[in-house]
Amino acid sequence: MIPMNVVILAAGQGKRMRSAQPKVLHPLAGKAMLAHVLDAARAAAGAVAHICVVYGHGGETVRAALACADITWVKQEPQLGTGHAVLQALPHLDPACRTLILYGDVPLTRVATLARLIAASTDDALALLTVRLDDAHGYGRIVRGKDGAILRIVEEKDADEAERAINEVNTGILVAPTGRLAAWLPTLGQGNAQGEYYLTDIVALAVAEGLAVRSVHPIDAWEVEGVNSKSQLADLERVYQVGHAAQLMEQGVQLADPARIDVRGELVCGRDVFIDINCLFEGRVVLGDNVTIGANCVLKDSQVGAGSHIQPFSHFDQAVLGDDCRIGPYARLRPGTDLGRDVHIGNFVEVKNSTIADHSKANHLSYVGDSTVGTRVNIGAGTITCNYDGANKHRTVIGDDAFIGSDTQLVAPVTVGRGATLGAGTTLTSNAPPDSLTISRAKQVTIPGWKRPVKTK
Repeated sequence: MIPMNVVILAAGQGKRMRSAQPKVLHPLAGKAMLAHVLDAARAAAGAVAHICVVYGHGGETVRAALACADITWVKQEPQLGTGHAVLQALPHLDPACRTLILYGDVPLTRVATLARLIAASTDDALALLTVRLDDAHGYGRIVRGKDGAILRIVEEKDADEAERAINEVNTGILVAPTGRLAAWLPTLGQGNAQGEYYLTDIVALAVAEGLAVRSVHPIDAWEVEGVNSKSQLADLERVYQVGHAAQLMEQGVQLADPARIDVRGELVCGRDVFIDINCLFEGRVVLGDNVTIGANCVLKDSQVGAGSHIQPFSHFDQAVLGDDCRIGPYARLRPGTDLGRDVHIGNFVEVKNSTIADHSKANHLSYVGDSTVGTRVNIGAGTITCNYDGANKHRTVIGDDAFIGSDTQLVAPVTVGRGATLGAGTTLTSNAPPDSLTISRAKQVTIPGWKRPVKTK
């Protein structure tokens, strides 16, 4: 495979985004637009000689967010057009390799489309990615001769009436011989409506030198749509999510409504998975066979074992669940949660940095933090592991077959022995021995004749 240079133009300010954040860092499907472009370039090019990102507005923020050893960052200042931008990258490119030019705000170009574009290029030919649009307003037009050969690209502001009627437009994405770019770019002029150095002018220069100019078309027009506003970003987000939902269904996942799922990362599903409406998956989430995810759940960087049932409005973050668990509704599993098989975590129960072994239950209104819970443990409603003393975290250990009565506080560090029972309302500050009842309660007293205070009129 022939190595490729990759130049990504990412210097634009993005005024229409109305944001202090650089445009190319705005997220699409949970990842910066520029990150999508970088990933596609690496995948399509296969062997990459050099990657240059030309940055400008908010550039240091962009560099910090996407720092990577294989990227050369080149600052364009001032911004004098696309031709000027590529000229800044030229000293960092391998002249023996062809150069793929991409845009940091065009995030959804398919890898297969870029691979076809690269295959159409040669050391003696330009390859352009063009598309036909019903409404070509704002785009540069592809001007062809009577024989159908591409002659030049004319920007809309410089086009005459006949040229503006053309519906084949330039996407800006192209592959060019780097040695030819080195000869062409310094000769570009600014004699156009915007007073900029247009990269598109190299097409006419290539034609004048007798080079072939070939075109490749994307399957879908949205592959080459750029983002200049929050509205356009939202439109592409929907395109991405609908496409991802279609892929999941092709793999056998049942979605209650493919228009109401968001995947911001990687979602890996086994067989016969059902996902209800309005669920959000972030990072890498793995769902085993026969998993059911109820409505309005959020799962981030988590793994759910086969046969588990997640009730609505549950929230997972870096949690691992064994098979056949029953979670929720309204459960929260925080980082470090590791559940065994057939564990039940019920409504308004929060678990953090804790392991809970097979067949244990915490079904109602409890907090389990920094704890090791054995098998077949029942944690009653309102139980709290008091793990934080105001300065340090401490651990609670609950042995197998223990029974924790409702409204119990376990003040860590503390251990509950195997088979122990804690009476309801206990505040445990010392270890509870195994196979015994431990209880700490004030003696119940009834005061005859006591009168409840009444409100003074």
